[in-house]
Amino acid sequence: MRLLCLLASALLMGATEPTKPNIVFVLIDDMGWGDFSCFGNTEAKTPNIDRLAAEGLRFSQFYVNSPICSPSRCAFVTGQYPQRWRINSFLGNRADNNRNGNAQWLDLQAPTLARTLKNVGYATGHFGKWHLGGQRDVDDAPAITAYGYDASLTNFEGMGPKLLPLTLKPGDKEPKKIWADAERLGGPVTWMNRTEITTGYADAALKFIDAAAAKQRPFYVDLWPDDVHSPYFPPLEKWSPEKHQIYLAVLEEMDRQLGRLCERIRGDATLRANTVIVICSDNGPEPGAGSAGPFRGKKSQLFEGGLRSSLVVWAPGLMEKSKLGTLDATSVFAAMDLSPTLARLAGAKAPEGLDGADLTGTLLGRAPASHPGPIFWRRPPERKVWLPALAVPQPDLAVRDGDWKLLCEYDGSKPLLYDLAKDQGETTDLAAKEPAVVARLTAAVLAWHRSMPADNGPALGAEAGKAGAKKKKK
Repeated sequence: MRLLCLLASALLMGATEPTKPNIVFVLIDDMGWGDFSCFGNTEAKTPNIDRLAAEGLRFSQFYVNSPICSPSRCAFVTGQYPQRWRINSFLGNRADNNRNGNAQWLDLQAPTLARTLKNVGYATGHFGKWHLGGQRDVDDAPAITAYGYDASLTNFEGMGPKLLPLTLKPGDKEPKKIWADAERLGGPVTWMNRTEITTGYADAALKFIDAAAAKQRPFYVDLWPDDVHSPYFPPLEKWSPEKHQIYLAVLEEMDRQLGRLCERIRGDATLRANTVIVICSDNGPEPGAGSAGPFRGKKSQLFEGGLRSSLVVWAPGLMEKSKLGTLDATSVFAAMDLSPTLARLAGAKAPEGLDGADLTGTLLGRAPASHPGPIFWRRPPERKVWLPALAVPQPDLAVRDGDWKLLCEYDGSKPLLYDLAKDQGETTDLAAKEPAVVARLTAAVLAWHRSMPADNGPALGAEAGKAGAKKKKK
């Protein structure tokens, strides 16, 4: 009798155990906070993303952990500050990586969400840009699959099978190949019209999803398109001599091409009930292209426009029903929080030592909450200035704590202080009026900065200052 009771109890537990949710993470490249029409864009339409937002949740105070590509992506992958792994700016050729104080690729010892989920039975795939090792002349980096992915398809900035762009401009008689030397970084290589290349990654992701679903395996998929990063190649009929207009055309085309993946999941009752789609950007917009909405700053800057990303989370089968289609404007959290949160959703134990926090209740609209404690940033080491777009020297460090945002130099000098609850555009510096807040936040951000491996930002900043002074003197 006791054995029968135990068996019945085990069967009951098995019957009530929740199914592991599928996860699709769409990371858009160089898109501004205000570029989705569901976040206020009136110049372009993004109906597929807007529909996901209407059936899910939007978050307006979500941050990336760096205003530039590789370190931002590192935080998503690891759940940690990217500086811990010496991913301080975008990874380029060996000489530039050394000059900036970068690693050549993400250390294989770094924790990854893909590896965590694979260990609990997930099928894991990465489709699109990687940019965490294996680019330009760095041809000995680990394959993307070494980080916990079962399959991968990438561009010229990663090791493994590739989808590379063919480009056409008005007047061109034949398509041109760009990044052709990336063929040596892995294969097989497929060449595809740059205008349609998001479709190529989406189709690869769909094939992977269908295979996992057929085997009744939960899946975790990164879909990280090249769009909307420059150079811009919209459909020929939408070509314009104006950079911003070309950007908008690429944005709309990307949304259209993502639509087939959205419809595949939305149209399948099983997937719709148990899938989470997360969509955001890796950093703010390139100057002259996208829109940061009401925020000051662009890509590579530590002002809000460089760090805030519009975040859409779709999981109608898992979310609090009363919150579907709403905006969470109060929860303040960052890219590094997604890894432990998604691990928890998957029923996996996150690795020890993550900087991110589990905010499952926030992501599903059940209990709005923020990252516990301050969030810190350090500028890309080579971007004290970024000519010609940003000729004015930029702050080196930043911290957000509650409604306060402080920016300063590496030594704590030249503080700028903003109350984001009252001044989201960072227009009114309160440093002189709030010395106690300045002292507290300066001490905190300097302590964090010194706890991280050093990069070459101070030396490169000094070089930029000397070059600027020399140019001004002439």
